[in-house]
Amino acid sequence: MNSNKSLFVIALVLLALLAVSSSAFVVKETEKAVLLRFGEVVRTDYTPGLYFKIPLVHELRKFDARIQTVDSQPVRMLNSENKFMMVDSYAKFRIFDVGRFYVATRGDERNAVRLLAEQINNRLRNQFGVRDLHEVVSGQRDELMAEITTNLNQTAQTDLGVEIVDVRVKRIDLPPEVSESVFQRMRAGRELEARDHRAKGQEASERIRASADRQKVVIESEAYRKAEEVRGEADAEAAQIYAEAFSKNPEFYRFSRSLTAYKESFKSKSDMLLMEPDSQFFRYLKDPSGQ
Repeated sequence: MNSNKSLFVIALVLLALLAVSSSAFVVKETEKAVLLRFGEVVRTDYTPGLYFKIPLVHELRKFDARIQTVDSQPVRMLNSENKFMMVDSYAKFRIFDVGRFYVATRGDERNAVRLLAEQINNRLRNQFGVRDLHEVVSGQRDELMAEITTNLNQTAQTDLGVEIVDVRVKRIDLPPEVSESVFQRMRAGRELEARDHRAKGQEASERIRASADRQKVVIESEAYRKAEEVRGEADAEAAQIYAEAFSKNPEFYRFSRSLTAYKESFKSKSDMLLMEPDSQFFRYLKDPSGQ
């Protein structure tokens, strides 16, 4: 009898443990939970903690509440210049309304990723279609991404129950058939710009060289003028000194002039001078007194 009673107690305890284990659940800080009753959403406002549900009646679904990534495959898009581009983008999102998220995706996160990727590509296609390649890859890119994030976030919260944190373009490539023509056009533009810079440099070089040559002529002319002025002043002063010196002794002046004439006349051994013997030119050779 006691043995049967012990078995009955053990059975009750096991059933109680089984009931508790199947009815109790914990919601973590990194999770969002939705409680279903025969497939219908009945509660979504769970905060981190311990909760209970009715076994076989209620079903619990948990989803990651952290920021997740939608990494789309590269998509071919047409810009305002009617040129195709291969656009590779991604988005960051997190679940905002878990009840709406469950209804929109039927609890399959892959459906959420697929739907978000479609909406991202549609908005990128619309925005790229009214912009050229330069606007897409340069200064307007950040403004473009911010605008897409804001517009997509409104739709995603309403339709999918998720919040779009950020949308970014990882890479923009041109198809192979377009890349070569764009490269050649860019190369031609750079060569034209290089020729323009070289022409401007050559013009500046010629201008600087002409200015330098002009300054050289001016400086040389000024130096020559000053040199001639100094030489003229020196010659005048020398002439004055000679005049003063020779005026004191005219005979010595005549003697000095004759010596200079002899020196200039007989510089070379081949020089020959035909004169009369009694010429005044040789008077100092005949008589040192000049008589």
